Amino acid sequence: MAKPSGIIRVMVVDDSKLVRDMIRSILESEPGIVVAGEAADGAEAVTRVASLKPDIVTMDIEMPVMGGLEAIERIIAEHPVPILVVTALTGVRTAFAAVSKGALDVIEKPDISLENVRNLIHKIRVLAKVDVSSHLLTMGRRSGTAVVRGATIQKHVSKGGVVAIAASTGGPQAIHSILTNLPAQFPVPIIITQHIADGFTQGMVDWLNAVTPLTVQIAGNGDILAAEHAYINPAEHSMRITEQGKVIFCDGEASKVYHPSCNTLLSSVAAAYRERAIGLIMSGMGDDGVVGMQAIRKAGGTTLAQDAASSVIYGMNRLAVECGCIDRVLALADIPAELMQRVGGR
Repeated sequence: MAKPSGIIRVMVVDDSKLVRDMIRSILESEPGIVVAGEAADGAEAVTRVASLKPDIVTMDIEMPVMGGLEAIERIIAEHPVPILVVTALTGVRTAFAAVSKGALDVIEKPDISLENVRNLIHKIRVLAKVDVSSHLLTMGRRSGTAVVRGATIQKHVSKGGVVAIAASTGGPQAIHSILTNLPAQFPVPIIITQHIADGFTQGMVDWLNAVTPLTVQIAGNGDILAAEHAYINPAEHSMRITEQGKVIFCDGEASKVYHPSCNTLLSSVAAAYRERAIGLIMSGMGDDGVVGMQAIRKAGGTTLAQDAASSVIYGMNRLAVECGCIDRVLALADIPAELMQRVGGR
């Protein structure tokens, strides 16, 4: 699903000229990236995407004339192109709804901080390579049987296990797909570490809670994991799980490259749950989560990975597959049914 390498042509959409100028300045300071055009509202963006044919669009959400959500839906339907939502913290929940419309990822509007600037450039370079048309075709295929809301659960089969999910770029879209196809009575807790910017976790949780029968919440230090709940690792802390199913924040891990750390969560799950652990590694750049999946496999747990065709970025899941620690590689559409089978659902 990758495009040929070369100059990346970006279109910047935001109702603030100051923001557009800032993004242009950041991007054009980088070799191989040019700003092909700008738009001040969604309607202008739809028209200009058709004429400019950029490699990627950065899209604000709250705009006059036509908002970002409608613009994203129109662009994806008429002229599919990678879309990166660039939003203020105040609009995070709405911004995550854009993922349901076809946007590939969500980041905070850039400021003068070096980390923020690097994150924007990194996302542009990664997402511009995604073949959106091919990805949409793959996501539209249902290769397995969808889980129905009235699924029967054999609770005794799970024996107090846990499902631990690691995800990065492309993860929110995939997590949304899984959780919306699991029943409210899912008999084991689900814990999710998604690489995400500080301050964005609550918006993601609010978005997911609105579409899944499970109870989705931000994991809190000291929480005891419960069935029928999905816990999202807060962006500001890596975390581990004890043998008692207790969440413990790890604040001494600022030196780790990825935040929050998938390896920290998965490795703790391996130690605490052993053969009762189910690990799932999904779409994302880098290698975070591979060591943790190896630990779950070594401890006798079950290891699953999202396949290449349904991943926005086949990166960390690819490395896990290549190192030989994955029991099954699955299309995104088949993962809910696989999890149901593993925990005793019919």
